[in-house]
This record gives sequence, structure tokens and C-alpha cells, in this order.
Amino acid sequence: MIKMKGERLKVKGERLLVFLIAMLLCLPAFGESVKDLQKKQKKLQQEIEQTNKMLKQTKKDETATLNKLNLIGQNIKNQKQLIRTLDNEITALNREMNVLNNKRDSLQIVLEGYKNDYAQMVRQSHYARMQQSPLLFLLSSDSFQQLARRARYLQEFAHFRQQQVRRIENTQAEIDIQNELLQANKADKQTALSSRKREQENLKRDERKQQNMLNQLKSKEKDLSKQLKQKQKKVDELNRKIDDMVRKQTEKASKTSLTKEQQLIAGGFEANKGRLPWPVEKGMISGHFGKQQHPVYSQVVTDNKGIYLQTVANAKARAVYKGEVTSCFMVAGTYAVIIQHGNYRTVYSNLSKLSVKQGDKVETKQAIGTIFTDTEQDQKTELYFQIYKDRNILNPEVWIAK
Repeated sequence: MIKMKGERLKVKGERLLVFLIAMLLCLPAFGESVKDLQKKQKKLQQEIEQTNKMLKQTKKDETATLNKLNLIGQNIKNQKQLIRTLDNEITALNREMNVLNNKRDSLQIVLEGYKNDYAQMVRQSHYARMQQSPLLFLLSSDSFQQLARRARYLQEFAHFRQQQVRRIENTQAEIDIQNELLQANKADKQTALSSRKREQENLKRDERKQQNMLNQLKSKEKDLSKQLKQKQKKVDELNRKIDDMVRKQTEKASKTSLTKEQQLIAGGFEANKGRLPWPVEKGMISGHFGKQQHPVYSQVVTDNKGIYLQTVANAKARAVYKGEVTSCFMVAGTYAVIIQHGNYRTVYSNLSKLSVKQGDKVETKQAIGTIFTDTEQDQKTELYFQIYKDRNILNPEVWIAK
């Protein structure tokens, strides 16, 4: 009996050592998980689909325009990022497959050990005799004490045998699970490799389109320069009007203190820096804040006082935070709306229709108007969005969600 307990302790020690080794092999490696990368991949594919939808809404011809060039440029950017994400996913899948293989191999070692222990136990002649005639084994006892010891001995053997059978079954089931996970990972890896190949082909196609359009647009420099000057004139007029409206409102507000409600709204707005929803449900940043080099003419630099967000036709502009509409006005044929959030203000320009009026209280993501679609600019639907704190203009990209 003492010998059997010693053997059991030895077996447990060996199994524990193998289990610890398996656990060490299965520790998570550095880097993003496959699940996170697949989420990122799905998001990028949705963005590419959205850009393609905007491209379909442009004029149905092969004429190069700045709008088409910007949309193709955005697609190329997303495709490159998607390919990098797919590369990372393939690497992560390989890493997970190595972990699963190591775990399966470790479990296989444990399983073989359990099977060997069980086989050795069956081979023991003493145990074999007990199995053939347990009753005879008990009745052949020399004393009652020996009978009791033999009964416990038989009970322990039976319990140990059941334990070994359960261990073998459970370990085999775990190996089967690891094999299923491996097959699923192999399928995911094959899907990722196919997607990567497809996106590389799409990238090459769009890069050729981009180069052709650049060549066409450079040959139209005189006409485009004229259009750029006209557009800049409208933007300057809009910026002056907005700046004047904000100045008047802040001067008026400086004569009185913010109410408790306005202070709470301002605090909430500030607390959500980097997490504010986009002023369009779906779209892309087509013009970044600050000084930006022109995509075709390197000598042309624009200085944006906000950001441009391009979206699909008939899209709505929406409030990025709750507040009060303090101004609705028209500049160069389109509407602009200013919403106050305590000592912060957000401005939404280039609207064709309004859904709010001055004095309205609005909630986060509430529609405030329809964004203008410019038929003369290749059906471009673009919102001009700005953020002010008192009189200081801020970079909206720092405030809206990534």
C-alpha cells in the first residue's frame, strides 16, 4: 500500500511538471491578438467599401478630378494598412498555431504517461489476481485486520483505476479540442492569405489609376489653378464670417458668467476629448487641419481652420455633443450652424438644408442638416467642421474619435 501511494505521488509530480511546461509554452506572446486584428481588418474593409461607394457617385467617366484622386488616395492608404493588418494577422495565427501545437504535444506526453501507468497496473500479477477473484483475495486473509487492509487496498486500486480512465478520457478530449482549434486557425490563415493577395492586386490597380490621374491633372494646371483660387475665395469668406460670429458670441458671453448647466456641458465636452463622435455617420477626412500641401501641385499650400469630412450624397451632419444652436446663417450659397457647449463651440458648414434653428437644444448625434452635394465638383459631398474654445480655434482631429 505504501508502495502504491509512493507511485501515485511520483506520477502526480511528473504530470505536474509536464503541465507547468505546457502552461509556459502557452503563455500569450506580445502583439495584438488574432481577434483584435480581425476586427481592425473588418473596419478597414468597411472604410474601403465606403470610399468605393463615394467613387461610384462621382461622374461616370474616366476624366481625372481632384475628388477622384483624393478618394483613390484614401483607398490606397486603407489598402496598405489592410495589407499590414493581414500580415500581422498571419503572424499572429502562426504564433497561435505554434502555441496550440506545443500544448497538444504536451498533452500527448501526459496521455502516453497515463496510458503507460494504466498498462503497468494491469500487468501487475498481484493486481491481476485481485481482478480475477477479489472475493478469494479477501477470504484468504489471515486475520480481520488483514481483511480490512485488503478491502481498503482493493477500494484504492479501483478508485485509482477510475481516476486513470477519467484522466485518459479528459486528456484525449483536450487533445481533440486543440486539433479542432488548429484546423480553424489553418482555415483562418488561408483566408487571410487569399485576402492579402486580393488586396495587393487592388492596390496595384489603384496605384496605376492614381498615377494616370496625376498625369492628367498636371496637364490641366491652368484650369485647376483658377478653380483653386475660386474655392479659396469662398473658404476665406466662410472663415471670416464664422470667426466674426464666434467673436461676437464670445464677447457677449464674457459679460456674464456661464450658468451651472453650461459649465457642466463644457466639462462633459472637455472630458470627451478624443472620444467625440464624428459629425458624419460614415466618411473620411478629406482635408486635415492646419497647413496642407496640395496633392498635385507641390508649390500650393492651404491652411485649413478646420477639417473636411467627405461622405455619401444626402448624408446628414450631426452634433458631436449636446448644446444649444446659437447661429444659423448662409455663406456662398450654403448654410452653416454654430452650436454652443458652454465655452466651447462647434461649427458645421456646407449644408444644403437645415434641421435645426437658432435657440434649439440639441443632443449628441442629433441631425442638424443635410450636407451639400456639389454637382460642379464631381458630386462631392463634404462637411467643413470646426471647434472653438472661446476665441481659440482647435484641431478637431484631436477631439473626435480615432
